[in-house]
Amino acid sequence: MSQQAVYEETILPIAQKPFDQVTTALICSNNLLRSGIAVILEGSRFVLAESTDGDFADSPACSDVLPALFIICESGTPDEHAKTIGRLKAQCPSAKAVVVADNMAPRDVLLLCEAGLDGYCPPNMKPGAMVKAMELVMQGERFIPLSVSFGMLEEVQAARRPRSGATVLAFPSRDAHSRVSRLSERETQILRLLTQGASNKIIARELGLAEATIKVHLKAILRKVGAENRTQAAMWAREHFEDVLPGTAVAR
Repeated sequence: MSQQAVYEETILPIAQKPFDQVTTALICSNNLLRSGIAVILEGSRFVLAESTDGDFADSPACSDVLPALFIICESGTPDEHAKTIGRLKAQCPSAKAVVVADNMAPRDVLLLCEAGLDGYCPPNMKPGAMVKAMELVMQGERFIPLSVSFGMLEEVQAARRPRSGATVLAFPSRDAHSRVSRLSERETQILRLLTQGASNKIIARELGLAEATIKVHLKAILRKVGAENRTQAAMWAREHFEDVLPGTAVAR
């Protein structure tokens, strides 16, 4: 998908159709950091509300009626952040979760994404950019800084490379044929769009399907191609689609 198409389908609607005020809860025990984020959000659509450290269901931001955002800026390990996000999503399924943390390695951000993270913002982001990132999150997109996204891709690629002295076990071409043959026509369409970096929302719009339906298809795709996540599935398709289905190469 071209950059112009992404702009027209994702960025432009945000500018043309702004959403209502967003009830926002800070999960942060550092008063200085809380004050800084409060200043950044001042005058924006993100209206701060008090939150609890344990039972998120008691927070005013935990509502199925109004759009809600939780900003997690506690100091802690990636595992602790993942557990916090897991509890939040269990108690407030419709709420969005953004982590503001420094020195987060790409593999750590990948762990948080698997836990349900909607956005990651380094604390050195410009205030305006941070607000825009949160607006994208509230529109259903997942925000990860470009530098971190590249790092996440490198982590996946490194995991696929054989260690020095290790035996290389390459999948034969017939295995790729077998895996592609398991995919339905719809799953093949979704996988091609996935290799172009399209989000679930954009894929759903492109194919005229519900976003929930795309998620169901993605789970089936991961199982059929033997991938653990959408990044691995896209990389597998980049390597094998042209060999298995000549003339249908995916974008690189």
